[in-house]
Amino acid sequence: MNSQLRLYCDTAQLSELRQFLEAILKQTPLSEIEQHQVILAVEEVCANLIIHSHDCNSNEFIDLNVISSKALIVFEILDFGKGFNILEYREPEISQVIKSKRKGGLGIILVKRIMDKIEFESFENKNICRLYKILNSK
Repeated sequence: MNSQLRLYCDTAQLSELRQFLEAILKQTPLSEIEQHQVILAVEEVCANLIIHSHDCNSNEFIDLNVISSKALIVFEILDFGKGFNILEYREPEISQVIKSKRKGGLGIILVKRIMDKIEFESFENKNICRLYKILNSK
């Protein structure tokens, strides 16, 4: 199964993203908790792109392709903004984040812990982030 969604770079679009993902994930063997975790991970990447890569410019967009099979679901996020390689991200020390009372900076840690595999490609001004989740049949 293959599903696509174009999100214009406005944070109001994130509710549409959640609804889109909920409809897809209900058709998988993932538990309700796992579904919410996956939604959180995909939303985190998309929100970061909308806010940091595109400065909430609603004239710009990101595309999400979801490819699923019985064993695997892949979320392919494509954009043409400032690149951010999630694979090169260095996790901050959580104690330092708490001590400095810094807001943010922990979302990517969650993405890495929730998803089973992450890939990142960038060429010219095109960026592709793929998030993989293995579907354990029960």
